[in-house]
Amino acid sequence: MVRLLIVDDDFISRQLLSTILKDYGECDVAVSGDEAVLAYKLSIKEGKPYDGIFLDIMMPGSDGYSALEGIRSWEEERGVAAADRVKVIMATAVDDPKMMMRAFRSQCDSYVVKPIVESKVLSAAEKAGLFLFK
Repeated sequence: MVRLLIVDDDFISRQLLSTILKDYGECDVAVSGDEAVLAYKLSIKEGKPYDGIFLDIMMPGSDGYSALEGIRSWEEERGVAAADRVKVIMATAVDDPKMMMRAFRSQCDSYVVKPIVESKVLSAAEKAGLFLFK
């Protein structure tokens, strides 16, 4: 079973993603970019790394871009090969090509525009190389 981290400051979005993903893997949640980076690092230190992170872009404080940059920087410092990095799916309520391009420049693996719908979430996970099986 895969381990997933859901990061969103919106309670409803966290609940929807948790409901969709609970049958595919073990889900943890975080409410900010800072919490996401901390949870990711702790998962590595505990020997139970996340396979995938569903990361909202627009959050107060440390946003999704900053969190992803922190995660990728930490992986790079430790010599994690690109193929072994955690799969990150960015999510946002704004369908803006500039935001999407910035997300990919920040090294996300896939991107989904809200509203959160199961088919879109699963498709984004598959595009990221995160294969979810019930």
